[in-house]
Amino acid sequence: MLLKFRLFAAALLALGLSQPAAAQVYTATDPLAHTFSIVARDLATGDMAVAVQSHWFSVGTAVSWGEAGVGVVATQSFVNKSFGTRGLALLKSGKTAQQALNELLATDEGRDVRQVAIVDARGNVATHTGKKCVDMAGHQQGKQFSVQANMMLTDKVWPAMARAYEQNAKLPFAERVLSALEAAQAAGGDIRGKQSVALLVVRGQATAAPWDDRLIDLRVEDNAAPLPELARLLRLTRAYDHMNAGDLAVGKNDMPKAIEEYQAAEKMFPQNLEMQYWHAITLANKQQLPAALALLKPIFRQDSNWRTLTERLPKVGLLTVTPAELQQILSLK
Repeated sequence: MLLKFRLFAAALLALGLSQPAAAQVYTATDPLAHTFSIVARDLATGDMAVAVQSHWFSVGTAVSWGEAGVGVVATQSFVNKSFGTRGLALLKSGKTAQQALNELLATDEGRDVRQVAIVDARGNVATHTGKKCVDMAGHQQGKQFSVQANMMLTDKVWPAMARAYEQNAKLPFAERVLSALEAAQAAGGDIRGKQSVALLVVRGQATAAPWDDRLIDLRVEDNAAPLPELARLLRLTRAYDHMNAGDLAVGKNDMPKAIEEYQAAEKMFPQNLEMQYWHAITLANKQQLPAALALLKPIFRQDSNWRTLTERLPKVGLLTVTPAELQQILSLK
């Protein structure tokens, strides 16, 4: 760690910072997140997102910050992590994105090596790329979004991100944000390669249930192909959204809708036995035993643990069939 810090300190000095400033700019525990990112607000829903990829372990823990009804922040390059929490606090106090950014930079000795972007809940955008961020570095703002990057292979990265985001307006918001990251990588991306990625989407308006206000919170911490893995996780999120919608339909006794939602989830991930299993259990509980048996039979063949689990469900009320029906289920070959 000490060697690592000395190397970073040397890098700062090479950037032209004085020794006293370097001590304030960087510590041995701070991340060096050279990266590309996007902050954005969805005009249709007001939801806000911040997404980032870097050749740095667990980049989302350093760069991306957001709060429902408040805004989103990306703090990168030589990261000042306090910009995340402080930036959101300033927005919450009533500051605009630009006012918050101005206040953050005003007292920061390392502003020349920082890159920061903010979108507030009203759609205001503010971005700063320090003049000593490592080339290629820059940013581009659009309607209620900003894309920014540093230490890129080429200066085509952030313009490609902006184009992708603008051209994919018909996509769901999270997928649209992801398209900007994919465009960045296609344009060359981080000169060092790729390692981790994160995607955070928060509600445009806070609710009385703040634990539900993070609509999407996905991270790939260390992967040779982090963006394809994030895309897979996002598809899996959508599949489970269908599962949840199916459960809600069951609660309303709308079985056609429930089956439609369950089948949509299973179509997206046909190898996921759990999706098929709970679909089958729901059918059994709604006196549709033949359909449930048809689903459970191949599941039990592939993994007998699901049969064992089924035996345990009646005790806690998750399977409400008769003893004879239970025996019929457990006897499947």
